[in-house]
Amino acid sequence: PSCGYYLEVWKMAALAGERWRSELPGHEIFTKLRENAGFQRRGSGRTSAKNLAFCLNGDLFVWDEADKVFYTTNLRYLNSEEGCDGAKYQTLLCINPPLFEVCQVLLSPTQFHVALIGLRGATVLELPQRWGKRSEFEGGRARVNCKTIPVAERFFTSSGLVSLRHAAWYPSETEEPHLVLLTSDNTLRFYNLKEPQSPARVLSLSQSEDGSAVRTRGRSYAASLGEIAVAFDFGPLVCSPQQLPGQRAKEEVLAYPLYILYENGETYLSYTTLALGAGGLGKPLGPLPMHPAAEDNYGYDACAVLCLPCVPNILVIATETGTLYHCVVLEAEEEEECVAGERWARGTEAVPSLYVFECVELELTLKLASGEEEEEPLESDFTCPIRLHRDPLCQQRYHCTHEAGVHSVGLTWVSKLHKFLQSDEEDKDNLQELASEQRCIVEHILCTRPLSSSSSAPVRGFWIVSDLSLGATMICITSAHECLTRPLLSSIRPPSPPLLCSRPGLGLGSSPLRGLAEDSFEQHIRNILARNSTNPLVLRAGEKDCSPPPPECLQLLSRATQVFREEYILKQDLAREEMEHRVKLLCGQKNKQMEDLALCREERKSLREMAERLADKYEDAKYRQEAIMNRMKRVLGSLRYQLPVLSDSEKDMRKELQTINDQLHHLGNGIKQVREWTHCLAQPVR
Repeated sequence: PSCGYYLEVWKMAALAGERWRSELPGHEIFTKLRENAGFQRRGSGRTSAKNLAFCLNGDLFVWDEADKVFYTTNLRYLNSEEGCDGAKYQTLLCINPPLFEVCQVLLSPTQFHVALIGLRGATVLELPQRWGKRSEFEGGRARVNCKTIPVAERFFTSSGLVSLRHAAWYPSETEEPHLVLLTSDNTLRFYNLKEPQSPARVLSLSQSEDGSAVRTRGRSYAASLGEIAVAFDFGPLVCSPQQLPGQRAKEEVLAYPLYILYENGETYLSYTTLALGAGGLGKPLGPLPMHPAAEDNYGYDACAVLCLPCVPNILVIATETGTLYHCVVLEAEEEEECVAGERWARGTEAVPSLYVFECVELELTLKLASGEEEEEPLESDFTCPIRLHRDPLCQQRYHCTHEAGVHSVGLTWVSKLHKFLQSDEEDKDNLQELASEQRCIVEHILCTRPLSSSSSAPVRGFWIVSDLSLGATMICITSAHECLTRPLLSSIRPPSPPLLCSRPGLGLGSSPLRGLAEDSFEQHIRNILARNSTNPLVLRAGEKDCSPPPPECLQLLSRATQVFREEYILKQDLAREEMEHRVKLLCGQKNKQMEDLALCREERKSLREMAERLADKYEDAKYRQEAIMNRMKRVLGSLRYQLPVLSDSEKDMRKELQTINDQLHHLGNGIKQVREWTHCLAQPVR
């Protein structure tokens, strides 16, 4: 087949991949959600962002708070020709629906359970079995009953003042599923699904000396100082440097590091494992020192923490003001351990330090331009909690959802950090210099609250489709139950490893000078065109038919115009000037190289002529040398003939001649005897 045939096949595959993105926003599921939302009472107060959607094996699950059910549909089915004819979906019913309002749904590492998380409790839904042609739940039945397991139901019922701050699954995929709950009484509890009412492990996170937890919901002393744990996250599996309860001496135990974030910005570290039974939970170590030190300890009102599974680990700490701190987890030096050893509740374990690599400020609400051009944009005092989400396709990227929209952050400096740590450089302060060379990429995907005065419109669902057959896509569900799909950034993904055939040398069409330069001109242009801010997709809360007031429209238009002018037009002009300057330099270099090439051609011509002359001279000299050698041989021969003493060769020749003469004499005698014998035989006998 020709190249045109393969091009047509590729185009058809690309169109098929885009089909489900266009079909999903108009799916019957979201129509059903909008209808049910119309019967619910809408509060006038602010609401935080939720996450009520997830994907599993190409199936999209969306939680309906009104009916307490899951709606699920297959994205691959929407991507086929059959899916365009009808929007089929299944409804997963809860046998024992939760009585609280669900704010978050969490898929377990084993992908068999879904945790329904709320402020007043947690319930685990067990996914039903699949069978049939399309591997649907219970063969494709429209409504399926699902088993539900209430977790810590008696605890939340008896403790009316305690609320659930954060929840996560224990990250092991091979052990029994455990749900980890962080409550407002500064306590971390591990619940096994086999015994959901009694915690398998309890860890007190109170910083007081007596270890008593905060039991009042009011403005307590610990809460006023920010000594309340607000979030936690697990790191990748490592060999525990901490001596865990139940661990034998000199026994290596694999454990998960547990990073605990407090509201005052302090971070504690603990190690946990299920292999040691109920004792495999270490005492929190900390607070972890942060470098370089800051007077405000890098801000207050911390709300979320995320551990990226890079090497070394990278902690992302978020605050309600929209500030993100990217901290590199490195082993502490001995001097640091001695200085802070008095505060840390540890023995001989090595406690890591957090090196703040960079600080990023998210644009929660749009920064509007002031009246005068010389003044800076007006700052907003809007704050809200932020949720951090890992990217299943790229370890160097994560996403932020909040009341005002969605942001995506890509850490492009991780590869340079690896090179720095692998080098022999011992001065860790140079990390700040490395951070100033290349900043992370922040993309404002969705803005649901463009102004501080706008109505609250938090995100209700967020997920990253990791199925490559469907394409790397971000699914976002707005407060109006509208589904938005956006392709992910491709510039953040780590580069593919080079082929083995490309490592020994460069290609025929590539310049050998390209291998000498660390950063190419193309990367220089990319750095120039990198945008610090973008114009996100703006959604306004309220009725679609109602247009925003004219002052708000004018402010948004001015802001969009300013971003296009500063981040697009001006940078494109600067890139154009750089390229023109580059072209001018290359033209000058080309002219100089053409002149050098002409000189080289003239020198080559003269060298050829000189080589021809030298070849003639060489042949003449060779002929004369041979003639002289022949004359020398004749002279030496004549000299030998005049010597009175025979030479060795002459003596040998004389001996050889004498030997030949004797042999001739013997041969002559033999011939003579033969003749006489023949003559005698010829005479007749008488």
